[in-house]
Amino acid sequence: MPDSDDEHALTNAGLFERAQRVIPGGVNSPVRAFRSVGGSPYFVARAEGAHVWDVEGKRYTDFVQSYGAIIAGHAHPVIVEAVREAAGAGTSYGAPTEREVLLAEAICERVPSCEMVRLVSSGTEATMTAIRLARGHTGRPTIVKFAGCYHGHGDALLAESGSGVATLGLPGSAGVPESAVAETLVVPYNVVPELGDDVAAVIVEPVAANMGLVPPAPGFLEGLRKACDDAGALLIFDEVITGFRVDRGGAQALLGVTPDLSCFGKVIGGGLPIGALGGRAGVMSSLAPLGPVYQAGTLSGNPLATAAGLAALSLLDDAAYRMLCGRAEMFAQWLTQVFEDASLPAQVPVFGSLLGLYFGDAPATDYASAKGTDEALYARFFHACLDRGVALAPGAYEVLFPGLAHSKDELERVSDLVAAAAREVAGTY
Repeated sequence: MPDSDDEHALTNAGLFERAQRVIPGGVNSPVRAFRSVGGSPYFVARAEGAHVWDVEGKRYTDFVQSYGAIIAGHAHPVIVEAVREAAGAGTSYGAPTEREVLLAEAICERVPSCEMVRLVSSGTEATMTAIRLARGHTGRPTIVKFAGCYHGHGDALLAESGSGVATLGLPGSAGVPESAVAETLVVPYNVVPELGDDVAAVIVEPVAANMGLVPPAPGFLEGLRKACDDAGALLIFDEVITGFRVDRGGAQALLGVTPDLSCFGKVIGGGLPIGALGGRAGVMSSLAPLGPVYQAGTLSGNPLATAAGLAALSLLDDAAYRMLCGRAEMFAQWLTQVFEDASLPAQVPVFGSLLGLYFGDAPATDYASAKGTDEALYARFFHACLDRGVALAPGAYEVLFPGLAHSKDELERVSDLVAAAAREVAGTY
């Protein structure tokens, strides 16, 4: 930590005050500012396993887990050693490496719909590239997205997004001209739209995880697949959150629907910045240098991220997914009972290893119903948990990410803490 004459330099409040002088809002990603829940953020000093410690030394059981990028637990020794070894040989080359090939092979082996893969540096880059590729490959202009699905901060995809955009109550973003979204059609989630012959692609989170956790209705994804086939459009699955998190082959493997293109991130970086776009060879071959659709990135497939990604995937065998999903289901049942006992109206949906939290009388099925969650109640619950050392995302539209490091004993301990938090909140509800 840099030296400072500020007596609050090693406190959360002191660091936040300093940060606001040099960083817009004091944070480098908006939801971290705690605007929707109130108060000021904790600043992480270190992390290990299921826990993070702030600069004041307080320990939290962490369910943010870098918004899903961490699945094996913070500072997992296998991943740390892989990054350390890679860094010793150089951090970036601007030239191909063997690990790029190995990671692409690993993705293709796990996800049969991916015959070829292009590595990028973030989930946003993956979705932006998917949109450009779909338009270039089909020669069509229109993209269909679903309200409440967040696909990164690319101009064309910010309309009616979930995640931080929903948390801040923004319709999109200033600085995005109407022309940038003129060819983006936004439709309700869980409803199959009619597609015209101008549609290049439909992009969707197969399990919506940025407006809380909203699973696909029976027949929804199958209907999208048929609608795209009938219209000659491409179907894009944004699996930046669900990919390698809910199953070895992602949500598409569990749900049995095959997209033309898939976007990945988070887990395949092992905590480092990375993203990937994969799909049918006939479509992927439209990317430069084979085809006319240009995409590039100096740090794409960088040696540290590919080393971390390969190490993370090596830990995720079938037994690991059984354990992840089993613990998530168990934890969801415990939380549901906690809210029932406290007489708080709450839903705890679960899909694979993902948990949602919705404060309302009935589960959300689309963005309109997801926006019905009681954000004020979430804010009080968030702080009641944080005071007890349980860190949730500082926004009502994110999900919980229990991982391999969250043992059964730890989840049981947390359930008791959450029960106390729920009782406190219920007393003021």
